[in-house]
Amino acid sequence: MKILMDAGPWLPVPPRGYGGLETVVATLTTELRRRGHRVVLATVGDSEQDADGRVWRFPGGQFARLAAPYPEVVGAAQAHAQVVVEEIGRHAAAGQPFDLVHTHLEVVGPAVLGALGDAAPPVLHTLHWDLRRNADFYESFDGRGRVFFAGVSDSQIERGPATLRRQTLGSVPLSVPIPDGRPAAPEERMDSVLVLSRLCEAKGIDIALRACRAAGVPVVLAGPVGGQPDRAALETALADPTSPVRGYPDVRWFLDHVAPLLDGDRARWIGSVAGSEKADLLRRSRAVLFPIRWEEPGGTAVCEALAAGTPVVAMARGCLPSLVEPKVTGYLAEDEADFTAALGRLAELDPEACAATARSRFSPGVMALGYERLYAELLARTATGAHRSAAG
Repeated sequence: MKILMDAGPWLPVPPRGYGGLETVVATLTTELRRRGHRVVLATVGDSEQDADGRVWRFPGGQFARLAAPYPEVVGAAQAHAQVVVEEIGRHAAAGQPFDLVHTHLEVVGPAVLGALGDAAPPVLHTLHWDLRRNADFYESFDGRGRVFFAGVSDSQIERGPATLRRQTLGSVPLSVPIPDGRPAAPEERMDSVLVLSRLCEAKGIDIALRACRAAGVPVVLAGPVGGQPDRAALETALADPTSPVRGYPDVRWFLDHVAPLLDGDRARWIGSVAGSEKADLLRRSRAVLFPIRWEEPGGTAVCEALAAGTPVVAMARGCLPSLVEPKVTGYLAEDEADFTAALGRLAELDPEACAATARSRFSPGVMALGYERLYAELLARTATGAHRSAAG
């Protein structure tokens, strides 16, 4: 198949640090091409992902703008979508149309492509987020038999509105590259545990800090705050009286609830990590923590941790119960006290079991096969005109 893969304008593919969606797109693009498909990537200019073509509106990722007020952000997604539309038209005019578009651009992707009607190839849109966000759109959008959806977990789709569920072809669990070699032995690991995520209230960063302090376990926080990649960038922005960063909700929450709990020793924030630094942290940490306060839809970082042979401690919310096998690959907690207690039982978990689970469930081949099945279903439905509207 010839596929236009739309990653959106927020981060390069693959990402250089934080970037769950972009990690998935990089992994899927690589595996689809290995399996013989042609993939053109709609992304940003500094992406380094191998593809059969790349198009972009912005030279670099626009992620730092995402924490800004809505009027300052929405135009970026629309400008990117225009490039996608132009690329569809260019290939069609050359007599080499795409078989389908696989978009990961929230709301704007399906809305713009759906408005094109039959002028666009069939569209599959992967949902990467909690469907309570932009609920009005998902409750009313009608893809008219041309735009369909894929979830990243069954639990995510179950929480979606009926109109969306009727247009969803299935769910494909996320995947990450599987590292070579064996997991780190206990003597190779650090004393600390790791939090790998955006540092915000929904991710429960303060819960992790309090639990680790109570359990006597050192913790490292790796991830951005309000679009700022590290402490230096955040302090520079806060020192600028004209910078809007000081008003970002995630930044205000971090300063009030996380910064006071950091001591630079047993509780450290090291900023976003990438490449070998990220791989080493994942491999050598005692566990990766997910004390989430929201219904996590996909859990890319959970898959990354298990692929590295590192167990997971998480709140039993969203997709986490479908990813973590209690007492085998980690622990699921119901509250902060339960989470704290789990930190005292990390030695009972086998890194080899974590890695074996990742190989069997979260490998790139498993995800690509899942999407090939959905692509086939998408093309079958659009060829027959079945389910021409969400109301039908």
